[in-house]
Amino acid sequence: MKLAFVVNQIETEQADYTTIRLARKAAARGHELAFFGLADFIYESSGRICAMASVPEPGDYADDAAYLDHLQNDAPEKRIVVEDYDIVMLRSDPADELTTRPWAPPSSLLFAQLAAAHGTIVLNDPSHLTDAQNKTYFQHFPEEVRPATCITRHADEVSAFLEEHDGKGVLKPLQGSGGQGVFIVDKKNRQNLNQIIESITRDGYAIVQEYLPAAAEGDLRVITLNGRPLQVDGTFASLRRSSTTEDHRSNLSAGGKADLEQPDEAAMRAAEMCAPKLIDDGMYLAGLDIVGDRMIEVNVDSPGALSYMEDLSGVDFSGAIIDDLERKVRLRKNYSGTLSNRHLAVV
Repeated sequence: MKLAFVVNQIETEQADYTTIRLARKAAARGHELAFFGLADFIYESSGRICAMASVPEPGDYADDAAYLDHLQNDAPEKRIVVEDYDIVMLRSDPADELTTRPWAPPSSLLFAQLAAAHGTIVLNDPSHLTDAQNKTYFQHFPEEVRPATCITRHADEVSAFLEEHDGKGVLKPLQGSGGQGVFIVDKKNRQNLNQIIESITRDGYAIVQEYLPAAAEGDLRVITLNGRPLQVDGTFASLRRSSTTEDHRSNLSAGGKADLEQPDEAAMRAAEMCAPKLIDDGMYLAGLDIVGDRMIEVNVDSPGALSYMEDLSGVDFSGAIIDDLERKVRLRKNYSGTLSNRHLAVV
């Protein structure tokens, strides 16, 4: 199959990214791949969607670092017709563009929507990703699996929420990822509350959530495929992320520790409750961050940690995803355009 990846910028990709692991596994099978950034789309006067892309050679690369080195240094740049590709995977992080290129993520989704309308399978479904550009998307999931939440720019509203929840809560920006700008507020640092609020609201809204005591042990990142937890031979694509320092953040990008851990009954129930929404929105690949029986975040833009899960477990999760992508291409051909992109995304 012909598979394209849309990333923030090729130059900023890293060897431990899920995108690179998926691409390397696809390259080993001989699939034709292309990479291009959010600013590389082209809409032709004829109506075709094209892009300036790096086109790495297929082959069995030694490891992710070797593949990334080829992609960034040796892969030729070509003008491709995006619609000629069977699948386009949207693997960018909008939070990385907030200050320098805020126009890039929404613009790329518009191009992706056009490509999907012309018959290319685009994952995750770009029409619904438009609604999921910030954390308000999280509020559409069942209340039973969400911590109590207030979204505001008013300091007195934040204070009132904290008082309702024993003076302790988690503050973070409405847009962001990787644990950036996340604060735990309690009696010890309450005197800094106004400064924390000012820091977060400088660039938009703030989210304040109830503190979940189980968060002291970190969170569980569960990868879902077609709306349901990904598993291969009985092993789930799941790991526990915990902080290794006084910094409370457990995100791997913030220096958190990763340990393989299978989801328990409470985590599986939370994932089950989220499945209908993910499926209805065409969210093919997602990352659920679960604390106890609550989901604290859902990542539908560029869910990561897959390479860590594979390295810890020895299970070929990315190979299972490539298998599934190949299956979707067969389904599209068999149904001759009668299935929508949203349906193909999660069937």
